[in-house]
Amino acid sequence: MDHVGVVVDDLAAATAFFVELGLEVEGEVSVEGPSVDRLVGLHDVKSDIVMLRTPDGHGGIELTRFRAPAAVSAEPEDLPPNTLGLRRVMFAVDDLDDTLARLRTRGAEPVGEVARYEDSYRLCYVRGPEGIIVALAEQLG
Repeated sequence: MDHVGVVVDDLAAATAFFVELGLEVEGEVSVEGPSVDRLVGLHDVKSDIVMLRTPDGHGGIELTRFRAPAAVSAEPEDLPPNTLGLRRVMFAVDDLDDTLARLRTRGAEPVGEVARYEDSYRLCYVRGPEGIIVALAEQLG
């Protein structure tokens, strides 16, 4: 897998959130034109994209803000984690408590509690900008 695409309304806030999580901005671009229209199946597309990469370079997040046509919300905000469809992206972190504290400064709030899975992981779900659920996993031992 190369990356996951996420459509957002506040591109700056979403970018800051993922940078705080440790991703690095790989590039920014505005796209429009017939080839973009054909690719996404919409007309008169104008969008801004920020591509972020994990520090190891093996995965990424593509954040897209549609200037035209306007983005459409297909779901109410704050859906629970058991809603059908793509619900979360998980990141391995070295220090879950530190990461959670830093993400809170970007508006993230825990969905539930920090939980321990056997003697292997400490885990937490946080809801970030645009209602995106991000799972954090700190390996123990």
